Amino acid sequence: MGGIKYMSIFNLNPGQRGIITGINGNSKLTKRLSALGCIEGTQIEFKRKAPLGDPVIVNFRGFDLAIRKKDAECIILENIG
Repeated sequence: MGGIKYMSIFNLNPGQRGIITGINGNSKLTKRLSALGCIEGTQIEFKRKAPLGDPVIVNFRGFDLAIRKKDAECIILENIG
């Protein structure tokens, strides 16, 4: 029986989605992402990486957001496909 798989948004392939379960970062990063609506329970989609891998584009709450790779690695989610 498979359990729930938690991972960083950065580990998804383009087009895959997940539900945010937490942010493993400092309080400044957590507050900044929370102010944008990137909070626990939000569905997020990994759109694409820049040609050199940084930044990455994610979509949640109807808008695209470019964030640094190191910040994207802090967004922990449950993969939903």
